[in-house]
Amino acid sequence: MLTRILLAGMILLLAAGTSASGADDGRRPVRVLIVDGYSNHDWRLTTELIRGILEPTGQFTVMVTTAPPTADAPGWNAWRPVFSNYDVVIQTCNDLGGGPAWPRAVQEEFEAFVRRGGGVYVWHAGNNAFRDWPAYNEMIGLGWRSKDFGVAIAVGEDGTLIRIPPSEGLDTGHGSRRDTLVTRLGDHPIHAGLPRAWLTPDIEVYHYARGPAKRLEVLSYGFDPDTNLRWPLEWTTTFGAGRVYTSTFGHVWKGDTQPERMRCAGVQTVVIRALQWLAGRNVTWPVPPDFPTANRVSVRPVVEGRVDLSPPSMPRSGSFSPPRALARTPRSPR
Repeated sequence: MLTRILLAGMILLLAAGTSASGADDGRRPVRVLIVDGYSNHDWRLTTELIRGILEPTGQFTVMVTTAPPTADAPGWNAWRPVFSNYDVVIQTCNDLGGGPAWPRAVQEEFEAFVRRGGGVYVWHAGNNAFRDWPAYNEMIGLGWRSKDFGVAIAVGEDGTLIRIPPSEGLDTGHGSRRDTLVTRLGDHPIHAGLPRAWLTPDIEVYHYARGPAKRLEVLSYGFDPDTNLRWPLEWTTTFGAGRVYTSTFGHVWKGDTQPERMRCAGVQTVVIRALQWLAGRNVTWPVPPDFPTANRVSVRPVVEGRVDLSPPSMPRSGSFSPPRALARTPRSPR
């Protein structure tokens, strides 16, 4: 009798623990850490705009860790972010223009975080970073590198991937920013329910991004008229048990204020969905009515002197109202 009572109690405790954990995973916001501090892009505005996309949704808690700009700057030896306290890290730093490599202790903690199942969103400028960090190159798969660094991947007319050997073709680069047709490959959960193709405004299409390209899945591509080829815009890799998502969306340059490319309803939707997927959650963020089409971009407006970056709230009763967006036809490149 005592054995049966103890066994029943253990089963109840296990069931309660499983239920509590599941409920927490379903209700708790995704914990996001943005890493910034130095970049050849406007990293301060980048962080501000990312927070403006994420925080109004109620789906995320967002913290920021700002790396000191040089290895001899105050705080460098004490800068030790605890990545394991978060579900996803958004990495925006890059060392182009003389920024430092992260301290080796921080690199090791970051590698361990991803290997154990942490998610990483490599945000635009972060793809340009840390050429001399082997594990980082493996995480991002493809990066802003010289032509001898590794393979590049182009996309054929039929959607097949074309691997371009090292030293063949060009260094990584991009042409003029332009409105670009984003064309999906496959049916990744991040893209579930999205149109097969949609326009996004004023972006850079990287050509000849290079790297190890291991365990890499291309999610979408854009056409570059300068090379007359199609190049990846979004891709994922794995590193240990962790998921890594990279896209060339999110360019924020010096002198920008509230660029259309960050107010694109399509980009904002994909950012939220990518973070859910990186955290190991079901991708539940809805496709909003103002999502762009293959013929028109959809840019969310500036309201009362500021940009309304807020995506529609997560529906509680099956309906939601996004902010009105400007729909327009494509424009010529800059």
